[in-house]
Amino acid sequence: MARTLGSSGPVTETRIKEVAVRLISRYGFESMTLRQLAEAAGLQSGSIYRYYSSKQDLLASLLVEHMQGLLQEWEAVMPCTEDPLTLLEAFCDFHVKAHTERQHDVFIGNMELRSLEPAHFETVVGLRKRYESILSTILSRGVNARAFTLDDPQIATYIVLAMLTGVCNWYRREGHIPQDEIIRIHTRMALRAVLAQPPVESGP
Repeated sequence: MARTLGSSGPVTETRIKEVAVRLISRYGFESMTLRQLAEAAGLQSGSIYRYYSSKQDLLASLLVEHMQGLLQEWEAVMPCTEDPLTLLEAFCDFHVKAHTERQHDVFIGNMELRSLEPAHFETVVGLRKRYESILSTILSRGVNARAFTLDDPQIATYIVLAMLTGVCNWYRREGHIPQDEIIRIHTRMALRAVLAQPPVESGP
């Protein structure tokens, strides 16, 4: 029989979330059971219900927390400037770093969004739109300042986000390219895609 963790409620809930992210990313939301989750987290089978009323409640909590975390963390590191180039560089740095450090969370957020019930789906989509609007606002400012050349800032937002987010599909911590270099490469590619005057190559 699985043991019940003797830790406090918040610690146990954090453990449940960490294990759930790992199991869902490996088996998928539909295949993972709460019994399986409880076992892997070292809990009694019914203990999960002290924290979540259902699998759906758990998934919604994971996806909402992930998006809220991104929004709050960006606010904390966002440069105090109106310069669109500085803001875009900072956003690319932030986005790629976050998505290489939380690959499982990103995978679940993208693949299991479809598994949410309508009310939860709308909540998460609303948060995703808020996050997308950060980049679209930066790009629109750049166009207005004639720093960026774009046919449509909203379409450009989707293109740049897709490029930056794709890193989580192949990045490996043990890979031969360090994280900071991957961030630099992605940031430079994003700038090349939008700048009215592409950056000058350094070196020979």
